[in-house]
Amino acid sequence: MLKDNHKIVEVKNLVKNYGSFSAIKDVSFDVYQNDVFGFLGPNGAGKSTTIRTILSLISPTSGSINLFGKSLQQNRNYILSKIGCIVEKPDFYKYLSAQKNLEIFARISGNPVSKSKINELIDFVGLSGREKDKVSGFSHGMKQRLGIAQTLLHDPELIILDEPTTGLDPQGIIDIRNLIIQLKTEKKKTVIISSHILSEIELIANRMIIINKGKTIVQGSVSDLLNEQEIIVQFKLDNILKAMHILKMNPDFVNCEISQNESYLLIHTTFDSIPVINKLFCENDIGVSLIETKRKLEDYFLRLINT
Repeated sequence: MLKDNHKIVEVKNLVKNYGSFSAIKDVSFDVYQNDVFGFLGPNGAGKSTTIRTILSLISPTSGSINLFGKSLQQNRNYILSKIGCIVEKPDFYKYLSAQKNLEIFARISGNPVSKSKINELIDFVGLSGREKDKVSGFSHGMKQRLGIAQTLLHDPELIILDEPTTGLDPQGIIDIRNLIIQLKTEKKKTVIISSHILSEIELIANRMIIINKGKTIVQGSVSDLLNEQEIIVQFKLDNILKAMHILKMNPDFVNCEISQNESYLLIHTTFDSIPVINKLFCENDIGVSLIETKRKLEDYFLRLINT
């Protein structure tokens, strides 16, 4: 077992070309022991392609991938024995029970798993009482939870989940979110979770990367990247030009980045300054009909997925 803070995934300058098309142009990131690592990007950014290269389902054009301190190219079988994954959606024998499916997958994997261990995993993913039911009667969320149980059959160190909440209802999303947190806290697993939803990653990940058009855009700790004091405040006003003039004349806000977006005034500032700015507008007879806040990374990410 690797120690906490030990780097278990190292991806450097990853490139994947399909003829003249570059699915991945330059992606680099590191994942540490017991991370919940958010892998973010808009649809088509290259997330799934990157995950498939890490799982050795496709070969990169160039770059290096090391897992558990070893080269993937030279130690494929050893590395894959330490990984559990769900890519797209888990597949099961739908006319067999959840328990029978796990028994079959355990035999296929070549790892003997006791019935008590299977029952423990069924309980862990919240399917106790449904283990004898056919999977054909399971909801999408229940199948996702059963898929997570399947990934744990061989007790891997690293779990990779590719868009696990896609297509789930709100309760299903909450269930998967809680399971991922439990994988870290109770099972002491390292988890890589890909998503195109920043707010979901924010709730469960401690580190993250954003990629776009096959390139790394930013990576780091979630707390640093989503610093709540660094925000963009959006004011809907009845006189934007007057408001901009007032702010530029005020020494407290003269250095703030200020811009206009249709009927909105956007100000890069802090939470503490919102009531001060609002009071300033009111004192100068500027009507304020709406105030919204976005963090800088959130605004940037929304612009990425809307381009």
